[in-house]
Amino acid sequence: MSTTTLDTSAQTIDRFVSAFQVNHGQALNGTNASVAKRREAAIQRFQELGVPTRKQEAWKYTDIASVLDRPYTLPLGPEEADVSAADLDPYLIDDLDAHVLVLVNGRPDLSLSQLDAMPEDVTVGSLKDAGDHPAFEAHYGEYADAEDEVLTALNTAFVQDGAFIHVPEDVELEQPILLLHVNAAQDDLLMQPRHLFVVEADAKARVIGRQLSLTGARTFTNTVTEMFVGERGYLDHYVIQEEDDNASQVLSRFGYHEGDSVLSTDTFTFSGEVVRNNMTLTPDGPNCETNLYGLVIGHGSMHVDNNTLVDHVHADCVSNELYKHVLNDQSTAVFNGKVFVHRDSQRIDAYQSNDSLVLNNDAQIYTKPELEIYADDVKCSHGTTTGQLDEEAVYAMRTRGIDEATARALLTLAFAGEVLEQVTLDAISERVELAVAGKLPERFNLTGLVETASALNA
Repeated sequence: MSTTTLDTSAQTIDRFVSAFQVNHGQALNGTNASVAKRREAAIQRFQELGVPTRKQEAWKYTDIASVLDRPYTLPLGPEEADVSAADLDPYLIDDLDAHVLVLVNGRPDLSLSQLDAMPEDVTVGSLKDAGDHPAFEAHYGEYADAEDEVLTALNTAFVQDGAFIHVPEDVELEQPILLLHVNAAQDDLLMQPRHLFVVEADAKARVIGRQLSLTGARTFTNTVTEMFVGERGYLDHYVIQEEDDNASQVLSRFGYHEGDSVLSTDTFTFSGEVVRNNMTLTPDGPNCETNLYGLVIGHGSMHVDNNTLVDHVHADCVSNELYKHVLNDQSTAVFNGKVFVHRDSQRIDAYQSNDSLVLNNDAQIYTKPELEIYADDVKCSHGTTTGQLDEEAVYAMRTRGIDEATARALLTLAFAGEVLEQVTLDAISERVELAVAGKLPERFNLTGLVETASALNA
């Protein structure tokens, strides 16, 4: 494997530029003129923007520069990773009948994937191999903001591979697609996968990304995902972040959808050192429905930053946004959510909410929901709450024979439940619910918690 070692503390920009020159001939579709042109422009823009610092408002509470200021290995070719199907069996989701694409250290591994039952007209595979596909030519690089987002520019410059999904017009994919992202790095790697999902007009797909680690290597993953949904199309996208506590990542998602379509995203963050989720969704047509849901279970010294933008550029659309945090230990969460309504985008119905449950005095939450509206015929609202468990509710449950620890755990699970209710796949809902229970403080005595909750609801 060819590699370049980066030490971002010493002349970060110059070292990335030097690595770019070494990487130039090995990147995604290196012979594709349009891709090459984007890459050249992106590395130049990265030089101009520089590494984000806390002096910038968008990064005020997240010190991503210190995460980059580490000696990472930048893979410049396929990395040899000793991963077998048996290694992955424990991480497949029970009762989920899905097409499975496995990505090891950011690159698809078809030998570990389960795509035999994929309909012939649907494409799921490597982005590197999609250069001649009409959907790649039409959509790659069209929605990701490499002009103003420095880490998107960095990804665009260094991109080598990732997942490509194309669902053609009028096709409703019955089984969901599970993208199993496996971090199997032996070295401290900086990985930059790139994904492109294209769901054409009157098509339907559900995509689940589950991120996990098989090793304890300190890694940084800078991912960019572009999503397109055509008229009357439907895309339901889930991300479950369960990497090792030594793993950091910036996940930037850009979605664009046309009239009468639905684009929904659900992000569940349960682990990681520093996690930044950037989300920009643009409904561009009448009667679009845009949904953003997120749940963070903070523990240890986790730092999770969700930064979202719903950009209403067309009239007569609906957007819903709900993010919840459950924070324990010394964990920190940041939420910056913005709804932007353009001057001619009348009759917009936009809802945004961020609620946080802080379980002790050492956990922290920084939240800033925003509405920026230039139209006068809209119905938009936003709000945020931060607090602790309701002691009266705890008391009421104890009078019904439930011990205090279980009562607190059930109330915490109920707080998260509003987000879980948005999940349309039962297998995912159950998996996330168990993960939520597993990440709550041990003193809550969680044995049989989910079963207890179910019995109380019966």
